[in-house]
Formats: sequence, C-alpha cells, structure tokens
Amino acid sequence: MTDLSADNSRARDALPTESVSRVSDYVALLKPRVMSLVVFTGLVGLWLAPGSIHPLMACVAVGAIAIGAGASGAINMWYDRDIDAIMSRTAGRPLPAGRIAPDDALAFGVLLSIFSVALMTVATNVVAGGLLALTIAFYVFVYTMWLKRRTPQNIVIGGAAGAFPPMIGWAAVTGDVSWASVSLFLLIFVWTPPHFWALSLFFNDDYKRAGVPMLPVVAGVRATKVQMIAYCVALLPVGVLPALTGVVGWAYGGFSLLMGVLFLACALRVWRASEDNVGPARAMFRFSLLYLFLLFVGLVLDRLAFGPGAT
Repeated sequence: MTDLSADNSRARDALPTESVSRVSDYVALLKPRVMSLVVFTGLVGLWLAPGSIHPLMACVAVGAIAIGAGASGAINMWYDRDIDAIMSRTAGRPLPAGRIAPDDALAFGVLLSIFSVALMTVATNVVAGGLLALTIAFYVFVYTMWLKRRTPQNIVIGGAAGAFPPMIGWAAVTGDVSWASVSLFLLIFVWTPPHFWALSLFFNDDYKRAGVPMLPVVAGVRATKVQMIAYCVALLPVGVLPALTGVVGWAYGGFSLLMGVLFLACALRVWRASEDNVGPARAMFRFSLLYLFLLFVGLVLDRLAFGPGAT
C-alpha cells in the first residue's frame, strides 16, 4: 500500500511538468522567434498607414498576424519533419523529437490559419484578410511544399511570405495596397536572401545531409558570397524607397543608407573569409536581424519626429 501511494504521488508530481512541456512544444511549433519579427514589421506597417483604426481593432489585427505566422510555422514543421530530423539545428523540434504527433501539428496549424484569416477579415477588412490568407498559402504551398526542396531560389521567391506583414498591417487600416506599402514589402523581400544565405553558410553541411538545395549546396560557397554582395548592394536603393514613396522623410533615408553600407561591409567581410571560416557569416546573420529591426524602428522614429515624408 505504501509503494502504491508513493507511485501515485510521483505521478501527480510529474503531471504539471508534462503539461508545461506539452504547452511549450505547441508554442515551439509556432516558431516564436520568427513570429516576433513578423509581428513587429506588421505592427509598424499598421502604425505608418494613413487613416485611423480603433486601438482594440489594431490589437486584434496584430494578433491575427501573429496567429497566421504561427500557423504557417506549424504546417511548415509538419511538412518538413523528415528533413528536420536530419539537420542538427532542427532535430530537437517537437515533431522530429516525437513530442507531438504529426496529425496533431497539422490540425493545429490548419485551425489557426482559418481562425487568423477569419479574425482579420471580421475585425478589419477583406483586403487585409485576403493578404493574410495569401501569406499563409504562399509560405505553405509555394515555399515549403514547392520551392524549398526543388530550387536554390527557394529563399529568393519564398521570401515574399515574410515580406507581406507590413502590407497586411497597412491594409488593415486603409483597406488597400499602395506603392508606399509595397516599398515596405520590397525592403524585407530584398533583405531575405542575404539574411538566409548567411545562415546557410554555417549550416551548409546540415543542408547537404538533408538534400535541401540551398545556394551554397548547389552553386558553391563562392557563388553564394557573390550573390550576398549583390543583394546587399540592391538594398541600398531599396532601403530608401519608403522615403521616396512618402511613408517617411529623408532622415530615415539617410539612416537606411548608413545601415545598408554596414550590411554591405558584413558581406564583403564574408567574401574575404576562407570557406572554412564561418565566423563572419555568423556575424552577418546576427547583424542582418539588427539591420531589419533598426530600419523599422527608424521608420517609426522618423514619423514621430517629422511626420509623413513628401509625396
């Protein structure tokens, strides 16, 4: 009797830990680190948009963007669970580690996708809801299922999915798509390839084992470094587009050029490094996150200080 009581006691003590672990696994399915950047850029797009929106509806719109981004991540993890199990940086994710059943992850992602689009549409407008639906579909069907395992241009084209959130935030307020919101889209779209190629340089062996045709695997490290420099050069004028379209003024424009030069300097440092020296690539990857974050902070600060730019 004593042993049975002790076993029951240990089982009861283990339940909270297992419950917390299961919740954390479902949170991990949402790719919270990726979601945080998506939410931030969507929030900035909403804040910069002309017109007004009730604060409660603004919060709901940002929440819908977050849920939609998380839903995309969950479906992506469901589909990629086979290659995630091979790659060292993803082997600990809930699906390859066996902590969540594949069917549960898929159902979770699909239900959240439907809910996020419905919530955005009801809370704001059809355009914002449609853009959110397009973003989820593009990430799941175009990037994850079609491009990722077939072409080294997977990040170039598939990066559009991560570039839509500021357009969604903008549309939540205005109900339309304008050149101003497209300029925010292009900023993230052109930033994405050098950001992910820097990551792929120091996880090149992982991608080779998994058979994912990232650019370093298919074209080689040297060709990848050339492409990274080219995209960083392209970012110099693209980063200025929000000032040209009147989203903000030229204080931001000057700041974006400065940050663009620093980003290009990172790419040149990667170019000069030997192929077995991944330190500069790691540094560039970290700086790329800071680059995008500071540019969107710069958009907000410019608007606060000077108001909309000249159109």
